[in-house]
Amino acid sequence: MSTESTTGTPGAWALPGERRSTMPTPDDLAARRAGAGAAPRPAPPPGVEVTGVRYGDVPCVVCEPPRPRGVLTYFHGGGYRLGSAAQFTPFAARLAAATGSRVVVVDYRLAPEHPFPAALHDAAGVYERVLAESGRPPVAIGDSAGGGLAAALAVACAGAKVPVPRALVLMSAWLDLRCVAGTYTSRATTDRLFSHDAARQAAGQYLQGHDAGDPLASPLLADAASFPPTLLFASTGEVLLDDTVAMASNLARAGVPTAVRFERDVPHAWPSVFPDRPEAAAALDVIAEFVRRLDAP
Repeated sequence: MSTESTTGTPGAWALPGERRSTMPTPDDLAARRAGAGAAPRPAPPPGVEVTGVRYGDVPCVVCEPPRPRGVLTYFHGGGYRLGSAAQFTPFAARLAAATGSRVVVVDYRLAPEHPFPAALHDAAGVYERVLAESGRPPVAIGDSAGGGLAAALAVACAGAKVPVPRALVLMSAWLDLRCVAGTYTSRATTDRLFSHDAARQAAGQYLQGHDAGDPLASPLLADAASFPPTLLFASTGEVLLDDTVAMASNLARAGVPTAVRFERDVPHAWPSVFPDRPEAAAALDVIAEFVRRLDAP
């Protein structure tokens, strides 16, 4: 194990230092968080045990099926400013049941109270402890901003010579915080959950002056050759479609084993945000098969 830095993240990672926020929390953002936190949560699938744990200073929720065969670290979406481990536990529990894996849902700190790179420090801290605990790299999975965080974690691992995740699963991932993709315009009328204005506002609250071109913030700009096998999902009607298309292209050109699934007539981040839809169940089946094949001879 590496030594600890003053920020609480393992020193060997050499991540940018944490920064103080320069922005207050908008009243509307606080209200949206409160509303999401008050929503009822369904019971987990039979046999899946849900517990709260801490990895270092980071709270997490663990969803564990009987006799788990591996570990997944899951990073939720919400533009780096919304969402919680508890809110996404229903999806994580279904993910645990489908894959037969122990799923660690990371309750990383949110912007604007905790700007970049606080979320990445939390992700790296949990990842290193899970790696030490399990003896092999977990699969990293995320949706929307959580997909961007999972990919940024892979970038951080490569830069620190830490074993990268065994694989990545990126669902409607937000991979470029420059917010310049053409689908912000071409899909503006078909994406009701995310928009160009929302992306720019969320990016500003998360970055707070940090360069959006930093691959640790926008992993689409990283050297794709260091990435592990990756499964990507995107809706053909969402504004982040171009992020997935560009990342899949980068990975394929770099020779990284890559699978991508495009789905019509589904909303942004449908597998996790709308887990009761049949398309979400189908996506879980694809993820389970992808994870199973990682260990195939």
